[in-house]
Amino acid sequence: MFIHCELVILILAMTLDGQVHAGKIHADHEAVPHSRPYMVLLELHMEGGSKGHCGGFLLNEDFVMTAAHCQAKSYTALLGVHNVHRNNEIQHISVKDIFPHKYFNTSDYQNDIMLLKLSSKATFSKNVRPIPLAGKDDGSLPKSCIVSGWGKTDKNGKYMSAVLMEVNVTLIKNEKCAADKFYCSEGKTGPAEGDGGVPLVCNDGKAYGVVSTSGNPNSDGPIIYRYTKIPKYRKWIDFNMENCGKL
Repeated sequence: MFIHCELVILILAMTLDGQVHAGKIHADHEAVPHSRPYMVLLELHMEGGSKGHCGGFLLNEDFVMTAAHCQAKSYTALLGVHNVHRNNEIQHISVKDIFPHKYFNTSDYQNDIMLLKLSSKATFSKNVRPIPLAGKDDGSLPKSCIVSGWGKTDKNGKYMSAVLMEVNVTLIKNEKCAADKFYCSEGKTGPAEGDGGVPLVCNDGKAYGVVSTSGNPNSDGPIIYRYTKIPKYRKWIDFNMENCGKL
């Protein structure tokens, strides 16, 4: 976890007009087991039988939020995960319906947000709990934010992390990010391949963003990590959860 997301190299090369590369991360650490009970590990079942992974987070007993770029033929949501090898702790629930944002743009990844409706209700416990979402955007940047996930831990890694990892990120003021409805952070630490769709959680314990893409807009500058700004999508989220939840 917490390196450049290789899944979107070509996209970011076009949209950020600069070299996209990866760097080894120096500040990631294992999360306290089950300290983030809203986290969801998504198994992506692809055409041809292959599998991939993204992250997500639980909104209520019926819905998981993730990134729209986490496209697959079908999905299985794993709830209550810390160590992926301890199956006795995990709820496996298939996804019934997917609701990617209508205007998700595959060329620049704007509107990179998606709701997944579970085929059966999640069972809440001390290890499985929803997370509240940030409300209206007041223009300020949230403070003391954390990103958690099971993505790769270094640029040469072949496998996802077996345990939930996390890293602190500091959001930056960036006019391009704001115009495109993203929060952004920069530097050597941030989400990696396999971490798409995980939440950006800040000091009040609410989810403010969805991990989208990363890249280097300047060949000699820092990597920029982008998070779809949840406060800009609250009407869309609330409408779809209310109406799609009845299906």
